[in-house]
Amino acid sequence: MYLISDLCGLAETYLAPDEIKEIYRAYLFGARAHEGQHRASGEPYIQHPLQVARILTEMRLDVQAIVAAILHDVIEDTATAKNQISEEFGEQVAELVDGVSKLTHLSFESKAQAQAENFRKMVLAMSRDIRVILIKLADRLHNMRTLDALELRKRRLIARETLEIYAPIANRVGLNRIRTELEDLGFEALYPRRHRVLGAHIKRTRDQRKQATRKVENAVRRRLRQEGLTGKVSGRNRHVYSLYRKMRDKGLSFSEVLDVHAFRVTVDSADTCYRVLGVLHNLYKPVPGKFKDYIALPKPNGYQSLHTVMFGPFGTHLEFQIRTRAMDTVAEAGIAAHWIQKAASAGTSAAEKHTREWIKGLLEIQTQAGDSIEFLENVKVDLFPKEIYVYTPAGDIKALPRGASPVDLAYAVHTEVGNTCVGARVDGRDAPLHAPLGNGQTVEVITAQGAHPSANWLDFVVTGKARAGIRTYLKHLKAGEAVELGHRLLDRSLALESLSLQDVPSRRLDKVLSELRIDSAEALLEDIGLGERLAPLIARRLFPGREESGGTRPDSGQPLYIRGAEGMVISFGKCCHPIPGDAIVGHVSRGRGLVIHVSGCRNVQEQAPRPEDRVEVAWETDLEGEFPVEIRVDVANRKGVLATIAAAIADRDSNIENVSMENRDGLIASLNFVINVRDRLHLAQIIRQIRNLGESVRVFRSSNAARPRRASARRQGPISRVA
Repeated sequence: MYLISDLCGLAETYLAPDEIKEIYRAYLFGARAHEGQHRASGEPYIQHPLQVARILTEMRLDVQAIVAAILHDVIEDTATAKNQISEEFGEQVAELVDGVSKLTHLSFESKAQAQAENFRKMVLAMSRDIRVILIKLADRLHNMRTLDALELRKRRLIARETLEIYAPIANRVGLNRIRTELEDLGFEALYPRRHRVLGAHIKRTRDQRKQATRKVENAVRRRLRQEGLTGKVSGRNRHVYSLYRKMRDKGLSFSEVLDVHAFRVTVDSADTCYRVLGVLHNLYKPVPGKFKDYIALPKPNGYQSLHTVMFGPFGTHLEFQIRTRAMDTVAEAGIAAHWIQKAASAGTSAAEKHTREWIKGLLEIQTQAGDSIEFLENVKVDLFPKEIYVYTPAGDIKALPRGASPVDLAYAVHTEVGNTCVGARVDGRDAPLHAPLGNGQTVEVITAQGAHPSANWLDFVVTGKARAGIRTYLKHLKAGEAVELGHRLLDRSLALESLSLQDVPSRRLDKVLSELRIDSAEALLEDIGLGERLAPLIARRLFPGREESGGTRPDSGQPLYIRGAEGMVISFGKCCHPIPGDAIVGHVSRGRGLVIHVSGCRNVQEQAPRPEDRVEVAWETDLEGEFPVEIRVDVANRKGVLATIAAAIADRDSNIENVSMENRDGLIASLNFVINVRDRLHLAQIIRQIRNLGESVRVFRSSNAARPRRASARRQGPISRVA
């Protein structure tokens, strides 16, 4: 059992007597609050806060963080309120405790939502005080150390969350010691058999590896002395999860992974690091392409070191890390190095700076994410970076995940730059926006006023900030289009009584909004445009007295005219692929807006069986653009027939979006094409071209409809355009 006297004795090595008294007072407060509570292991609950405080004390954190660690569960698990902690120990301690407390007073639809909301709350607290994440990671570390007391299902859930979220966060803020222990404990809980087998293999080869490691260490020390250099040389042991991940990701066997010996050389200055590198490369031959300079280009978490791989004397590879003592402290302790080293070095400042920039980026993603689950998913993307470094035209260096595109770089610079980017120049040459960037490239992002993101960008961007920025823009765009469509649908229903939305008295509109519990007229129109509410029913609510005198008929009068490029709230049924010239009908689908089908499509009859569920629509004249349509070609199954038919389609200025093939009886094959056409006439020309080849047995348009009528080219009355 860990006692408060043990904690105070450890803290006395670097804290003042008054601060030790404050820690003891916090212990008495926490012990009273948790009195009668026990952990799953059966030990008194106060043992957990004491152990969390011990981890932070070993990191030499300040007294406020240690006090907050002792009290970190009192708001969540006892009747203690935040203002009580503030009165007793000050506002900063109260904010730290509140920052690591879960949202227990709210109800959530699922565990995933609860996890995401609690993570969002923690990020906001981190932005105010970085010590929040240090306390949270220490809390998680002790929970992982005592995981055996829980049932198997709960152990696996906590272990998975640790490997997916908390270990990557520890890595992102540079807490290497905590990260490696979290990974190994999580791996052991999630895959106990794999952990046991790997651990046994490592133990069997330990003595043999020790002997080889000692020989290399002695050889390096001798060469450094000959060159007049001093430095600490030590072998490094890989932790179990690191070995497992390398085996899994690279498809290596256990012997291949262990066939690498890892060493670290710690020196007094950055200049000496480069001199040691030269000495090592004279001693052993370097492996080409295996040198990385993280001193000149630090990792996003502030990590600095030289990495090199060389051919060893036993037919094995030798991995060396070369760094200063200050860099080593930052590499192991990350942002906690600020408290470990009294006088913050440049490396320490860099680690804290990088962490604050990362948290700032998380806040930007948080403000743009639609909900907490989307926010957490975007953050997970950024927690697993394999970095590349690119240069801006001004010479600034930007770290991006591997596979990043110019769009990712644009959003990394600023959200507005991402929203308006239209092109890129990579190393002075034009490059597509989806092109993956490489290490060391110079990238210029080209923007244009009035440009906007495309939904297709979501297919290739890799950073959470880019995904959040694109999604936010598209959501606002969709909302605006839904408001416009809703306005036209409602005006159309009101027009049956020669009225419009402008004729609705403000009192009547406010009353209807209140009855429906909607904040504004704009929100009501958006609901109508997205299909959440039917325009005829809203029209009846706005003018209830007119319903008795004939009222608003479900859907008659002038149709809505479709141009074909309406945006995100008008879509075309993929079941029947309507094209200009077809007689069409629309129905409002919940969440999607207006969906256009060919008249007679069976899906319309199923999804909108009542006349009032449908909207009368017609094609606008002078349409521009292309529309997908599906055709089926039955042909003799012989070599080269697909290429012949594809060439015929291309000759008629049509693009093939998709093609599939099925053998019917070995002699006849059915080719299904989705092609782009301008209208029915264009489609007829393509079908005629295929028939003239003499290759086909039969060519026809695939349809989910019952023999569609040709749309009338005439129209009467005023036009209602959907833009």
